[in-house]
Amino acid sequence: MTAIDPARAVAVVGTGTMGQGIAQVALVAGHPVRLYDAVPGQAEEAARAIAARLGRLVDKGRLDAAGRDAALARLRPAARLAELADSALVIEAIVERLDAKQKLFQELESAVADDCLLATNTSSLPVTAVAGALRLPGRFVGLHFFNPAPVLPLVEVVRGHATDDAAAERARATVAAWGKTPVACADTPGFIVNRLARPFYAEAFRVYEERGADPATIDAVLRESGGFAMGPFELTDLIGQDVNDAVTRSVHEAFSHDPKFTPSLAQRRLVQAGLLGRKTGAGWFPYADGGERPEPSTAGPCEAPVEVGYRHRLTGPAAALPRMIEEAGIKITRDGGQDTYDGSIVLPGGTELCLTDGRGPTNVAYLGPRIDFDLALDYRTCARVALAPSGTAPEADVRAAIGLFQALGKKVSVIGDLPGMIVARTVALLVDLAEDAAGRGVATPEDIDTAMRLGVNYPAGPLEWGRSLHITWLRQFLLNMDHEYPGGRYGACQSLRRRAAVEESLL
Repeated sequence: MTAIDPARAVAVVGTGTMGQGIAQVALVAGHPVRLYDAVPGQAEEAARAIAARLGRLVDKGRLDAAGRDAALARLRPAARLAELADSALVIEAIVERLDAKQKLFQELESAVADDCLLATNTSSLPVTAVAGALRLPGRFVGLHFFNPAPVLPLVEVVRGHATDDAAAERARATVAAWGKTPVACADTPGFIVNRLARPFYAEAFRVYEERGADPATIDAVLRESGGFAMGPFELTDLIGQDVNDAVTRSVHEAFSHDPKFTPSLAQRRLVQAGLLGRKTGAGWFPYADGGERPEPSTAGPCEAPVEVGYRHRLTGPAAALPRMIEEAGIKITRDGGQDTYDGSIVLPGGTELCLTDGRGPTNVAYLGPRIDFDLALDYRTCARVALAPSGTAPEADVRAAIGLFQALGKKVSVIGDLPGMIVARTVALLVDLAEDAAGRGVATPEDIDTAMRLGVNYPAGPLEWGRSLHITWLRQFLLNMDHEYPGGRYGACQSLRRRAAVEESLL
């Protein structure tokens, strides 16, 4: 199926920020564009705003003046829905209310031809439900752009229950022709990105609620160890606490209060207090009157040990550390044990330094003093590592662990005795939800990873990340977390358990 011919008109209904952005994308792609808004004068105002943005693109050298003038000649505000009659595609970007969208599309069906594609940009409502009141629901799709639409490449192409194959493919081809990256998605709560991104926020908020670390430190660990572009506290302040909380609650409700999607009480308190982030001058962090964000907790300089041992060789996610330690000039003595996922470094006082495995350090202190270190995207390139000492770990060994990672060129944040720490629990749940979505046919594994890289700028797709960590390590990590926090939040999905069993059978 080919894309819609650029000579055919595209209409955008709803001329807020998203509507304007979508209209600009279609306009720059060469289509005549019709703008309609139910509020008198809004379409004309939106046209002026789009013209101003195109002018700024000319000033920056990203568009020539002739291209701008040609685009603006194709842009036309509409006073009535009947003026959209020649459109080949109508994209709706109005208020997120099911009744309002259904009413609009029923009116549009009377205004446009039967071969006109109808699309909603909804991020939270079921595409199937929006199309449910239509005479021809087969031509209806979801086209979920991300804000700002002219800049972000991802578009989720969502098939409702009644969407025809031809309609979905034509929508996908058109989005690709506009220079965007389409990913195909079934009609599921949150689609791909808003469904799978929940743990990035929820686990950080839970660490905060359990007093494992403060917001600035959690953000720093996820950025500088996990490789994420922004931490969840600063990101939700940018998005708006009310917006992020509403999406979380919508997904939680749609999944019948599944504990994997439980909203944060701490975030809810911010919303109730009107501390919505940057737009109100304060959220997790202060912004008004030159407010300064707190610095993350960072350990002061400590002396590195001259020598460490290890009990079983570190493999899996932490396999690079022994060589890095030797390269830093620290001697390693080996006990000759077998290679295992739960190997540990032995500090001078006898304390074991272990990659977190989902158990609380103090909860396994009967095995001896222990200090857990958090997962990193790449231990060679990461700038920070978090440590969680058990209550029985001697202070001298805590300082030795800090000095060891400082000798590897890392900043160190010492956090509370917390099962799964910060990065590891976040990534494990991201992988689990992605495995579940792939197993249920929500999207292909390739589209899932593409969506999370492009839609929320993750350093790696969750399924790609899961493969690098080894699925059996992840399954055991989640099993331990589920033991620490019974109730189902950390229970590994069937797809992940099945793949881990297959991998073990091949060993």
